[in-house]
Amino acid sequence: MSRYVGRFAPSPTGPLHAGSLVAALASWLDARAHGGVWLVRIEDVDTPRTIPGADHTILDQLTRCGLLPDAPPTWQSQRQTLYRNALTQLQAAGRVYPCVCSRKDIADAWAALGEQRLRNSELVYPGTCRNAAATHRPAAWRLRCALVPHSGQIDWLDRRSGPQSQDLATAVGDFVLQRADACFSYQLAVVVDDAEQGISHVVRGEDLADNTARQIGLQACLNLPTPQYLHTPLVLGPNGEKLSKQNGALAIDTTQPLQALNHAARVLGLTPCEGNVADALLAWTRQWPFSKA
Repeated sequence: MSRYVGRFAPSPTGPLHAGSLVAALASWLDARAHGGVWLVRIEDVDTPRTIPGADHTILDQLTRCGLLPDAPPTWQSQRQTLYRNALTQLQAAGRVYPCVCSRKDIADAWAALGEQRLRNSELVYPGTCRNAAATHRPAAWRLRCALVPHSGQIDWLDRRSGPQSQDLATAVGDFVLQRADACFSYQLAVVVDDAEQGISHVVRGEDLADNTARQIGLQACLNLPTPQYLHTPLVLGPNGEKLSKQNGALAIDTTQPLQALNHAARVLGLTPCEGNVADALLAWTRQWPFSKA
């Protein structure tokens, strides 16, 4: 197998909670089981949502849990030039266009057609600005799904869930790469970062699986390699919804790191361990069911 490089990429919108620790542990174990490199990238590209100091809290939590990266962490906020260059490449190729639509504009466009095209909590973009005249208003930049290779029909293999498929045009619509406030989107930043850092394997939560087709399509447009993907089970809150910072998930208790890690291990189907963190991590590396992928 070629050199394995994995990563954990938390958003500094709060400390790690039980759900994000599952993704961190899984990505660390996958890298260790493959004898690979594990990196940490702070995904602070969405600056309005970033909480000051949360990045260092997350790094401290990882350290206390024994999840140490093999190189110094990186911050997306320090990599803006890379994203700007990628967007410029897409602009020069005619693969993107400016869009001034608000969410209300999109909802109104579908309502005028007598339809409500819901995609999770988002509306599929109807292409309102796709052929519009140039504007001087602040605009987002959207990728033309019709110009994605294979007309945006993306097929891929999840190492845990098996074959996956999505038609970008009907499931998502032309999606944003840079917002009107000049913030680059998660989709563009993660694709550029994964390629620039040589990421070969992406291990992350199942809530991000829906992003994978967009990212593979964007990789194709930028002539970038596609990593292998594995999406881990979600931790659910008492209401049955995904545990998240937005619904009040509590920070993991790093005064008892093995207890927090054992909870994450159970979610991943691993046997809880007694003793110390180092021995538990070694035992779980040996148990890791995806070590041959």
